[in-house]
Amino acid sequence: MNSLIQLLNGFETALTWWNLLYCLIGVSIGMLVGVMPGLGPTAGTAILLPITFGLEPVSAIIMLSGIFYGAMYGGTVTSVLINTPGEAASVITCIDGHQMAKQGRAGTALGIAAIGSFIGGTFAIIGLAFIGPPLANFALKFGPPEFFALMLLGLMMLLGLMGQSLLKGLIAAVIGLILSMVGMDPVSGTVRFSFHQLELMNGFDFVIIAMGLFGVSEILMGAENRSDSEKIPKIKGLLPKKDEWGPALKSIARGTGIGFFLGLIPGANAVIASLVSYSAEKKFAKNPSRFGKGAIEGVAGPETANNAYSGAALIPLFTLGLPSSPTVAVLLGAFIMHGLTPGPALFQDNANFVWAVIASMFIGNLLLLVMNLPLAGVWAKIALIPYKLLFPLILILSMVGAYSVNNSLWDVGTMIVFGVLGYFLKKLDFPLAPIVLTFVLGKSIESSFLQSLTISQDGFFIFFTRPISSVLIMITLLIIILSIFSGIKKKRSYLANDVEI
Repeated sequence: MNSLIQLLNGFETALTWWNLLYCLIGVSIGMLVGVMPGLGPTAGTAILLPITFGLEPVSAIIMLSGIFYGAMYGGTVTSVLINTPGEAASVITCIDGHQMAKQGRAGTALGIAAIGSFIGGTFAIIGLAFIGPPLANFALKFGPPEFFALMLLGLMMLLGLMGQSLLKGLIAAVIGLILSMVGMDPVSGTVRFSFHQLELMNGFDFVIIAMGLFGVSEILMGAENRSDSEKIPKIKGLLPKKDEWGPALKSIARGTGIGFFLGLIPGANAVIASLVSYSAEKKFAKNPSRFGKGAIEGVAGPETANNAYSGAALIPLFTLGLPSSPTVAVLLGAFIMHGLTPGPALFQDNANFVWAVIASMFIGNLLLLVMNLPLAGVWAKIALIPYKLLFPLILILSMVGAYSVNNSLWDVGTMIVFGVLGYFLKKLDFPLAPIVLTFVLGKSIESSFLQSLTISQDGFFIFFTRPISSVLIMITLLIIILSIFSGIKKKRSYLANDVEI
């Protein structure tokens, strides 16, 4: 009951004209980012971080959150109409969505995707509203040892973002940890790895790293992939046929559950949610051979799952301070940039802020439902703008944004360096997500570890003598062991296949 009252108070803040405007701007930019192949929510959020500096924290996070879940909607449009996924989670939608468009049912594919996205996103926000506070109250029992164990578990969950090569993923994670150690020691204040450069005394700025690794590198990668303009199919008949409603709604229900569950797990991502949902729909289907030929369930399930994931992924951020994906890590950086610390105390110390942001997500999902259907053709045409015109403009905006962080050309240069680094890492198939996540968590892990040892009478045994931290560390060790066995099993299977060949 208390959560409902606070949510109503949140709507009072979110419905002010300026917050409504920022919500509209956020979801509109999110749609734009989603339809542009090669950008995606992480790059879009990172590039636009600097423009929120002068805003109130509530307005800033409302707008950035709108970009996050708005991009999930936007990627659907181009996947269906021109077989070009705007962001990674929409790749699965191309399989059946574009086939439906070829059959003259583009409107139906977009319609069911919008309805599913709205239902999945709304359910996840309800979960955030009602699961978040109890989880935050439980986390208030955490001291430095518990926080260290929790963040260590979060790092192990990164195994899901390591890509095809575990070794490359671990190298990327170590790079992020090293970058987080540049500057002052969080406990003693000793300066490390600054190489006598004044600009490095306080370490690297998260905004600059995020803009470089995700924004600039995506621009460089996208410049290599020029595509010819395609004809956009006509959009008509937005609703499914009468006999399609039953299977589609069941797919939406399953997609909501899958996306919500995976959103709670640090290390999962929207791509995994879409893929698991699509696999589930094929297994539940009476006639799996329809998939790949325009099955409406192949659009409804995955699209619902990736939007349910987006809302649920904010629960670990708001309650535990754990980013569960690269985009959520960028949002965590935005919180810190505006003087807010996500975690157990957020619901108590900044209740008005939290509930206003949650309320704005309900409003944003409704705005996206309205925007996504009548304007689908317009969004698709934007995706056909040639890269040679669009990407130089985005690069200029990124450089202006980087300069505005500290009014420093050093930051512009740093962003470009990280952009080039991100470009080459992508070319070599190194995942970028572990770099950002370990960079964000690095200082918190170090400070909680050192604080734990400071208050400990038994040295390292403090992590095993406290119930919560010991359970979390045991889970972490179990994940490591299972990952090692899984790697050995895959290697043996690979060698066995080689021998057979």
